[in-house]
Amino acid sequence: MSKFWSPFVNDLVPYVPGEQPKLTKLVKLNTNENPYGPSPKAIDAMRAAVSDELRLYPDPNSDLLKHAVARYYGVDASRVFLGNGSDEVLAHAYNAFFRQAKPLLFPDISYSFYPVYCGLYGVDYEAVPLDEQFQIRAEDYARPNGGIIFPNPNAPTGCLLALDAVEQILKNSPDSVVIVDEAYVDFGGDTAISLVDRYPNLLVTQTLSKSRSLAGLRVGLAVGHPDLIEALERVKNSFNSYPLDRMAIVGAAAAFEDRAYFESTCQRVIASREALVEQLEGKGFEVLPSAANFIFARHPQHDAAGLAAKVREQGVIVRHFKQARIAQFLRITIGTPEQNQALVDALGDLSS
Repeated sequence: MSKFWSPFVNDLVPYVPGEQPKLTKLVKLNTNENPYGPSPKAIDAMRAAVSDELRLYPDPNSDLLKHAVARYYGVDASRVFLGNGSDEVLAHAYNAFFRQAKPLLFPDISYSFYPVYCGLYGVDYEAVPLDEQFQIRAEDYARPNGGIIFPNPNAPTGCLLALDAVEQILKNSPDSVVIVDEAYVDFGGDTAISLVDRYPNLLVTQTLSKSRSLAGLRVGLAVGHPDLIEALERVKNSFNSYPLDRMAIVGAAAAFEDRAYFESTCQRVIASREALVEQLEGKGFEVLPSAANFIFARHPQHDAAGLAAKVREQGVIVRHFKQARIAQFLRITIGTPEQNQALVDALGDLSS
């Protein structure tokens, strides 16, 4: 603690990201990065943007990308908001919608940035327990609240909530903003963007870090009613009116235009996921049903922390959480078939 800190800083509990090791020979299955690179068209567009024009500020509205997103999802551009990664979009949403007298609701096992932002922005919250199968129950959110947020598929479990259940949550809280955080939806779910015309309290957030392989570019978006988008714009323009740089705008727009490449890489990840699940179940693991680019697995005869240490010794990194209900689970990012096989080989014989 420093005498120069504002008083609230000492009480913050910051988010801890997955390890980003400096060694290059490790098989890195711990941060849910896509094993396949970005669209070649996105790379070409970014290369073309490296010019003398970098001396100029980018478009503060990122209209090129905003319209690319709107075309892709079949919505009006007035329903689209863009930010520097979906975490920044979520931060603006907390400021815009969740600083209420009633508590924000989110799952007790979920994206660990949610309580971090509550601490940063002074938002009261209640963590709603998942059921015994680690699923979100829509009926548990039918109570007074100042807002609701949850990932779909959930993280770190990978479990998907059906759109009719999402609708039930929206209907039960018509006076609260409900954010569906769809960082992983492209790997097996249906986006709730199809519902935004019917529910003015719905905001859907997404990222280009996962399914479009642009984690290093930091681009996030939200789609919702124009009233919600206007609130986000007001917050953004009171914080940073130029969130996306020139290369991010053109690269992300090109990624949305290259639908064939996007669909191909998603299908490769899905196929690898199902193959890895089968292999791990053959070794005795219990694997939760996943619609993400990762799986959540535990072995009834082996300690999760011990397994994580075992595979790390052989150059494979997976994510282990110490939270009480999930301390015996490992979150394993889906890699290439070769990377997944390296994990299986590192686990070895678990029958004893």
